[in-house]
Amino acid sequence: MAAIVAIVCGVLTLAAGLASVPVDDLIHQAGPGGPAVDWIVTAVPMIAAAVVGTLVAARRPGNPVGWMLLAIFLFTAAPASGYLTLDYRMHHGTLPLGSAAVILNEAWPMFLVLLATLLWLFPDGRLPPGRWHGVARVLVAVGALVALAASARGVAAVAGHAVRINAAGNLTTYESGLWKLPIILAIAGALASGLAWLIVQVPRYRRSAGERRQQLKWLYAGAIVFLVSVFFPGQVGSDLIGPLGAAALPVCIGVAVLRYRLFEIDRIISRVLSYVIITAVLAGVFAGMTVLASEVLPLKQPVAVAAATLVAAALFNPLRKRVQRRVDRRFNRARYNAEAVVATFASRLRESVDLAAVQDDFVGTVNQAFQPAHISLWLTPATSAEPTQRS
Repeated sequence: MAAIVAIVCGVLTLAAGLASVPVDDLIHQAGPGGPAVDWIVTAVPMIAAAVVGTLVAARRPGNPVGWMLLAIFLFTAAPASGYLTLDYRMHHGTLPLGSAAVILNEAWPMFLVLLATLLWLFPDGRLPPGRWHGVARVLVAVGALVALAASARGVAAVAGHAVRINAAGNLTTYESGLWKLPIILAIAGALASGLAWLIVQVPRYRRSAGERRQQLKWLYAGAIVFLVSVFFPGQVGSDLIGPLGAAALPVCIGVAVLRYRLFEIDRIISRVLSYVIITAVLAGVFAGMTVLASEVLPLKQPVAVAAATLVAAALFNPLRKRVQRRVDRRFNRARYNAEAVVATFASRLRESVDLAAVQDDFVGTVNQAFQPAHISLWLTPATSAEPTQRS
């Protein structure tokens, strides 16, 4: 039953998000890239959020994280303001679901509370234990009450038949300071909750190990990608960077909650950082060589570009090895430690002549470097008929 409900909620969330493209087209507010770009920009984060939220809710129905992901993207991606412009500004309030759009559009403070609560409940759906448990419960409860009060303006406007929409699709009814107070409190509360969460996470991350540490790494990686893509789109890429960053956060949360291939996060981080550094260094070398060859040396532009390309290509592999090793030492300690153990074993092997000692040393090295559940070493009958095993 939970799986069916999760699928229905996921389909509704995806449909509401994708509906923003035709609604924007109807109110003549489509993006500069045309319909194709609008569909891509909208579909990438919405499909990722809907699929991940549905999967987490269906596989972990007792964990509210999946349900909250669907609700968060429903509040943020549904084209409520665009539909209000279409309904009340262009069709004089004759379209269906206009009242629902008013309530949904004014319920955006619930998004702040849901996002802050999701952080506190990550990854197992329970508030952090210990002395911070009571603080988290108070913050979540107060935030929910304040968000409900801040979202009540839409309900009051619909109940009083006093819906007035401006050109941007926002409700202009009840704009007095009394109605703004809960909105200000909701924003301040969400910021305070986020700050308290960060204060809790610093010692929590340092004390964590194993699977929990990997889950936190997935969350932090997705959050960093999301923040960079949202706040620095001009510096990091084209218009597609924002949607890809928005899609990275729910995907990372889903991987962490479902515990799917958590061990690869260190490898992913190290590879991304390595190739970013390598690309930046080679780009600088290429630009410098091109300028040097064309401006300082008497070489034509095509020859300078070809020479710079050859130099960059020759530097790629040595640079990759050096950078990868340094990055692995900081961000992928498992691989770095394993390589160090194997290198130490190789140096001992050159000086060893005792076959039994080599067997034990080899098995111990493999166990230390890779930590398998079971190890078996079989030698040829001419050497030894007895296998060496270690569990």
